Amino acid sequence: MSRAKSVPSHHAGRPAADLPPRERILAAARELFYARGIRAVSVDEIAAAADTNKMTLYRHFESKDRLVAEYLRSVAAEADGFWEQVALAHPHDARKQLEAWMQKLSKGLADPANRGCALANAAVEIPEKDHPAREVIEHHQRSQRDHIARLCRDAGFSGPDKLADEIFLLLEGARVNMQSMGPGGPCHRMPELFRMLLNSRTTNPA
Repeated sequence: MSRAKSVPSHHAGRPAADLPPRERILAAARELFYARGIRAVSVDEIAAAADTNKMTLYRHFESKDRLVAEYLRSVAAEADGFWEQVALAHPHDARKQLEAWMQKLSKGLADPANRGCALANAAVEIPEKDHPAREVIEHHQRSQRDHIARLCRDAGFSGPDKLADEIFLLLEGARVNMQSMGPGGPCHRMPELFRMLLNSRTTNPA
């Protein structure tokens, strides 16, 4: 459930020239896939943006499908890394961790450049169950939902699994709405609706 970050570059659209070829290719793919979609971007375009060639690209990634999977794996790792950051910032306070996570997501939705969750977008573009990226997408989505459920449970909310599903679906819906109506649409109410969801749940006594 993460937006792909822009990559460091010396000029727009090109990764830093001092990066190793594999990292340049992956950085260029991240930027192009997120901005334009996976199907719309060719291997030739990725190689050119990375200041390399197709032969080098295929030496590091045996196919475009494998490159897509690695791109999504890097996005998923960033999302997991943020959970680690909020856990360090709010140790032993599951509700604060949930609130910090939602604050970050809300800030992202307010950004006009936001094209939603890179993994959710990829799931729409890649329906084939045998595509190597599908395992990455499905594992990450399950992992994110389960993490939310654990925090709801640790925070003492009643019905933590149902609450996690509601939060998860609220976010997914807000991201789709952002794409169709922009940051001024109903998606801007996501933080308010999130707080209403939490406040609607009684908490178990410590």
